[in-house]
Amino acid sequence: MPEGYDPTLALVTAAIEVGAAVWTLRGPGRKPILYTTGSILFFLAAYQIIEAIFCTGNPATLGFLPRLAFMVVAWLPPMGLLLVAHLYPTRTRTLFWYAYGMFLACLGLVTGIAMDGTFVSASVCLVVFARYTTLTPLYQSYGIFYQAGLISMLLLSAYGTTICQDEHRRLLLGQVLLGSIAFIVPSLFTVAVIPVADNALPSIMCHFALLLALFLIRLVVLERRAVAEGSGQMTERARGMA
Repeated sequence: MPEGYDPTLALVTAAIEVGAAVWTLRGPGRKPILYTTGSILFFLAAYQIIEAIFCTGNPATLGFLPRLAFMVVAWLPPMGLLLVAHLYPTRTRTLFWYAYGMFLACLGLVTGIAMDGTFVSASVCLVVFARYTTLTPLYQSYGIFYQAGLISMLLLSAYGTTICQDEHRRLLLGQVLLGSIAFIVPSLFTVAVIPVADNALPSIMCHFALLLALFLIRLVVLERRAVAEGSGQMTERARGMA
């Protein structure tokens, strides 16, 4: 139920993320990296839109939307891990299989949430974020899955930047690492020190994830700059051979 909720922040954030996703998918660069990055941005925007709708609408008719919000953000950790796998300095299949395994686990959780009408027993919207009451054991599995995914993103991207010899690839991994830190740490701090933010971690993380989106935009800028420089070098070689 809305309690003075203002959807402006959510809608502005969603607009930025949708615009960034479209811009990412329409430009040059390595397609696996761009498609994964664009998908992350679209899913971040989808959460903001869903929250804005159910926090400004009638809870009696929009009761499924809080569960849908959880279902949407569940895909972010496996997509983040897939992006890390595409950027990793050592082309090992282990990271890809780990990411694919997280996708399968996510599919199972999303299916369970869709079938469990009691997964979110209550939702309260306060100013610019939403609080959720979840009492089912499935939520504990969801929390373990989500935290494992985020911690893996942090650790793998951090380790990848330390062992990477290629400057461009290291810069891209660094954007994932900095973006992850930028939204995870403030979110946890906010929930820890602000009592009213208790049970609002999913909402607060997605709002702070705008910082992640900004680092992902920089990742795409760096990727396109490298593509442009590579094209310029090829043109110079061609002129030299002519």
